[in-house]
Amino acid sequence: MRVIWMYGFCLVVWGLNFIAVKIQGTPVSLEVSLSYRLVGAALIFLVFAWGIRPTGQPSRKDVWPLVTFGVCNFALSYLCLYYATIWISAALVTLLFSLKTVLTPIALRIFLGDRLHPRILLGGVIGFTGVCILIYPLLEGSSSTTDLKGIGLALLGTVLTAVGDASSARNARHRINPIYSNSVGFVVAALLLLVICAFQGQSFHLPMSVSYLGALVYLTVVASFAAWMFYLKLVEEIGAALSSYMVALFPAVGGIASVIIGDSKPTLYLLFGCLLGCIGAAIALGVRLPSPRSVLPRRSYPALQGGAVETAAGAETERDRKIERHGTDHR
Repeated sequence: MRVIWMYGFCLVVWGLNFIAVKIQGTPVSLEVSLSYRLVGAALIFLVFAWGIRPTGQPSRKDVWPLVTFGVCNFALSYLCLYYATIWISAALVTLLFSLKTVLTPIALRIFLGDRLHPRILLGGVIGFTGVCILIYPLLEGSSSTTDLKGIGLALLGTVLTAVGDASSARNARHRINPIYSNSVGFVVAALLLLVICAFQGQSFHLPMSVSYLGALVYLTVVASFAAWMFYLKLVEEIGAALSSYMVALFPAVGGIASVIIGDSKPTLYLLFGCLLGCIGAAIALGVRLPSPRSVLPRRSYPALQGGAVETAAGAETERDRKIERHGTDHR
């Protein structure tokens, strides 16, 4: 029951990420809003790392991979996805973001030389078909430049996330503790966003509306920290592959929530677009129905290495399976 609760918690929290961004809105610039989130998350992780002082500290040779992880996974990708969420529906952004189940393995292949399984390409074709179905009404009607820019930024943000995932996988294979990875990543991302805000001449003030503050707390504390900690514990219990299958359901969670808040209309395009997105992500991840034995708690499984939510596709290589058997894994 505890495993099911943790799984559902992570699925819902991360599936509603872009809904929270939509609710937060733009009472201040998106750069300022993102700066608040990144600074808050960095402080939480720094305090947490200082409190527990885990092993697996990074060395000087790990500086640039950690910087790349923070810039790509937290700073630039978040900024692109924030803008995309404001310009187009959160359901479409969630569907586009689910393509990371295909783009992350491609990035792992390019940067780390991992094997690219044929099913990933099949899942990508199906997922892309779902995106096309959801985009079709925009193209058929009077689609604005804002719609096209939103779609482009969502895709760019997803590509940047995939690059960050590859950097996270590299850090994991060098046995850097994920607490340190995320601490450094959020600090780097926060500093970059503060520099961007200063360069733009942004003024910092905190809106006091319930919707803004609620969304900010949700994104900073719940999505960026609490859900991530639950995910690490979840992977200790059931392993990386089963835990990462939740990514396949993100389009469904985002689509339903988008309809509930009135951001999207309940059309057949939305239904079949999200359905194909889920199917494509599931195929890319290699989702299989677990046997009762496979979901038993694995108490001896160590805390995983990595940063943001990644796919299990990176663990499909023989090298990663060997690493997992010897007590280290990544997500």
